[in-house]
Amino acid sequence: MTTEATTTDFHTFAENWLEWHRAQEARLSAPHGFLAITGLHWLDDRPQRFPDAPGAWRTGAAGIVVDLDDGEELLVDGTPVHGEHRFGVLPERGGVDAVWKDAVIEVARRGGHDIVRPRHPGAPLRTAFTGTPAYAPDPRWAVTGRYIPFDMPRPTTVGAAVEGLEHVYEAPGRVEFELQGRRLSLTAFPGHGAGRLMVLFTDATSGVTTYAANRALTLEPPAADGTVLLDFNRAANLPCAYTDLATCPLPPAENRLPVAIEAGQKIPRERGGS
Repeated sequence: MTTEATTTDFHTFAENWLEWHRAQEARLSAPHGFLAITGLHWLDDRPQRFPDAPGAWRTGAAGIVVDLDDGEELLVDGTPVHGEHRFGVLPERGGVDAVWKDAVIEVARRGGHDIVRPRHPGAPLRTAFTGTPAYAPDPRWAVTGRYIPFDMPRPTTVGAAVEGLEHVYEAPGRVEFELQGRRLSLTAFPGHGAGRLMVLFTDATSGVTTYAANRALTLEPPAADGTVLLDFNRAANLPCAYTDLATCPLPPAENRLPVAIEAGQKIPRERGGS
């Protein structure tokens, strides 16, 4: 490969990474993205009112219910609702976004608990956001691995950013790869989109230059022979890296890598990064 071709390839690699990074930032800082969250409210069978959402909220065996006062309105799936509205029993990691004025009221289930999490465009965390520090893209952190499916998906319990909360994932397999001369592996969870995988991990940079609790890497569907690309330049922060109002999962113990992966997103400025 000529020097000119190498330069062109790297330019394309860097441009593709920048496009990915900008998309991550856009989702995070969207008017109703994670930086717009103003409260994390845990529901029980007692009606509760919150300063950043309309109505009185409760949950029970029949699921989540809100009682709206006269003059209060939510849009649920585009339909105005008034008075009592029943959201029903939501699936784990599922949720409904109800619109209230210029806000979105996220109604969801996390770690076996029902929550209300309002998102307001004017949230100070969002309006003050100036972007996420990241390592410069470097092709040496993009490595080829092999996906090894388990005979059966393995229920895997992990901790959460919220103390005492747990998440359970059905891990379909693991990914084996080499990095810095070491053979490593990561337990994989289902990703967003058919066949995609997601790995949560920490490494020797965690708590030093990258967020201490976790980072996430999305993997495209493996090839027929199990080949899969792990581009650690795209190691992304989860919402808990920016706000305490997130319930993000932590990596399983086996995903704590003993190498320093100096790639991907760094500690956010909101947590003292630079």
